Amino acid sequence: MSRSPNLRILITGRDGQVGAELVRAMSPLGKVTATGRAEMDLTSDAAIQEVVRRVRPQLIVNAAAYTAVDKAESERDLARRINVEAVEKLAQVANSIGAAIIHYSTDYVFDGEKSAPYVETDETNPLSVYGQTKLDGEQELANSGIPYLVLRTSWVYSMRGKNFLLTILKLAAEKPELRIVNDQIGAPTWSHDIAGTTAAIAKKWRAEEPDKTSGIYHLTAGGETSWYGFAAEAIRLRALANPSTTCARLLPILTADYPTAAARPKNSRLDCGRLQKVFGIEMPHWQNSLEKVVASIH
Repeated sequence: MSRSPNLRILITGRDGQVGAELVRAMSPLGKVTATGRAEMDLTSDAAIQEVVRRVRPQLIVNAAAYTAVDKAESERDLARRINVEAVEKLAQVANSIGAAIIHYSTDYVFDGEKSAPYVETDETNPLSVYGQTKLDGEQELANSGIPYLVLRTSWVYSMRGKNFLLTILKLAAEKPELRIVNDQIGAPTWSHDIAGTTAAIAKKWRAEEPDKTSGIYHLTAGGETSWYGFAAEAIRLRALANPSTTCARLLPILTADYPTAAARPKNSRLDCGRLQKVFGIEMPHWQNSLEKVVASIH
């Protein structure tokens, strides 16, 4: 990857939670070209090759993914096409032009049975089609021979799109009571923080020897909570900002009380020590970021 001050950067998934933030965060590093579905159809090898060869990026940041976790159980082929085969094609074309790739993965590559936070070298065992396709996408990059970073994150939310935070705040204003799962533990991670951290990583990575630090890194907010704890804190912050707003009463429930098409890991905690050791970067605590987000939602 070039060490010039102005990288040519291709960002995929421009319209997603992380992709939208990446455009802003990566711009100081060089010339950014951002694509959505209209500009690059990830189900088409020809489209991927055409865009990458035309832009000729030195760095591809792949924020595009099939993320409908439950729907993936019945749309296995489409999930695989976007999360595995498109990643394989991106890596092939990147290899042909000497580009590096930063790619996002998920806590769902683990089964959640470990009692402590997961480290990058822990055995994977996805419980869902989504988790399996994300793991297979990781392995395509590992086998590609190009400089790459896989950044595993968890419980992503933002001020846009469809996510747990916005859904909870909406429902809390409409319903008298909400039942929220309390036995799945992880770190809610703001898309803005993911993008900013990615830019900081990319800046350090390209200044050193990318081949030596290629691999998988865990990248989540600091701290941990349950979905119930996340919802309770969001509603508390909303009530502080808007004392006249009526908020739903929350009831903690077990995963078994809320069946879904795809199984979720109960322990989604990821140890981010390697990220701090290699790049000197530590993510903000989830509560600090959530406070900023809720204050900005009107």
